[in-house]
Amino acid sequence: MKETKNAGKGLSAPVQPDKILGAIVRMNSMPRTEIVKKLWDYIKAKKLQDANDKRTILADEKLKPFFGANKLNMMKLAGCISEHITK
Repeated sequence: MKETKNAGKGLSAPVQPDKILGAIVRMNSMPRTEIVKKLWDYIKAKKLQDANDKRTILADEKLKPFFGANKLNMMKLAGCISEHITK
């Protein structure tokens, strides 16, 4: 298999979730894209999208410390991820 020029850089670079994010997506080092996928899998499995506004994610007990609030607009999800990872 041929490696791409940007493998391991940018969004595909592995990052380490902190304990708060790790409680949701596991503590393994992984690319941001995988973290986003696991977060959405969790949100959909727990039916945490607001029924009236699908852009709003309602926090359960695991997501409250991650969001720092009871709900979050999905457009701010990337910012929350950035606050809870180390490179």
